[in-house]
Amino acid sequence: MSDKEHNKSPLSYADAGVDIDAGNSLVNSIKPLIAATMRSGADGSIGGFGGVFDIAATGYKDPLLVAANDGVGTKLKIAIDTGQHDTIGIDLVAMCVNDLVVQGAEPLFFLDYFATGKLDNGVAEQVIAGIAKGCSISGCALIGGETAEMPGMYNEGDYDLAGFSVGAVERGELLPRGVAAGDVVLALGSSGVHSNGYSLVRRVVERSGLAWNDASPFGGGTLAEELLTPTRIYVRSLLAALKGHKCIKAFAHITGGGLTENIPRVLPKDVSAEIDLSQLKMPPVFSWLKSVGSIEDSEMLRTFNCGTGMVVVVPEADVDAISKTLAAEGETVTKIGRLVEGDGEVTTVGQVDWS
Repeated sequence: MSDKEHNKSPLSYADAGVDIDAGNSLVNSIKPLIAATMRSGADGSIGGFGGVFDIAATGYKDPLLVAANDGVGTKLKIAIDTGQHDTIGIDLVAMCVNDLVVQGAEPLFFLDYFATGKLDNGVAEQVIAGIAKGCSISGCALIGGETAEMPGMYNEGDYDLAGFSVGAVERGELLPRGVAAGDVVLALGSSGVHSNGYSLVRRVVERSGLAWNDASPFGGGTLAEELLTPTRIYVRSLLAALKGHKCIKAFAHITGGGLTENIPRVLPKDVSAEIDLSQLKMPPVFSWLKSVGSIEDSEMLRTFNCGTGMVVVVPEADVDAISKTLAAEGETVTKIGRLVEGDGEVTTVGQVDWS
């Protein structure tokens, strides 16, 4: 080995772009956030190799476990570009726990994955605070996660998120069950675009010429604030409805694919859903997106939730009682269709009022 090579200064992990001390500092700073999400079955400690959850402590007698994972897509770009990181974690939780509750499962615990090129503890704390808030809203414990600092993998300031959640439902109470022609389809209102279709949303914003900090043409805040409205979490209201009404047949989380592609996921092969488009309650954001983007009706309906974040399938005789329970839990409930004999698909009647 040459003298020149011997004289080179020693390299450290920090020189390569990974700050172990910053990571340790982040773990310590988020411990109170995690502790605030604790529930029966969770021990409240982090820092081990895996999160521990005691399902026996939850009181389930013969539970099935239901697992889900998801992200928030390119909605992240708006949060990153505007420096508004405080609600994107709610979206992450919502996209997972809403997929659990539609099968009748109570979300029990959640883990997150936060990856970035260079760790900014201020940003990470905001994101994780949102995750903790989402967990509190849905009643599940944040029992662990992973923060990955990967220089060279991400542009400066960029980060990515993934979430993982597990829930439980008593054997025999798994949804969907007993779905049949004659049942009624109820829609629960969304809080906005939720977390699907943002690649198209961002193209529409680009076409509009508006900046993120400009006043929103369809809401009271800035354009970014309105588009970052977090995904509604339906867990508590749906669990309350299930507790009071064992006759509920199915739930469908309306995500990417819209009504036309998500409702069939809970239908038998010989049953179709007939949806009356004239009954959809359309938030102004969707009218704006359609107008500025010159988006066709069919593309809107298969890309966005178009005002319906969750569908509930119930017997016709129980519509009023179940609607009353859901409304008491804060949901906006609309009857939008019924199930008929068919081929497991969605058919539509009527026209959407985009005004």
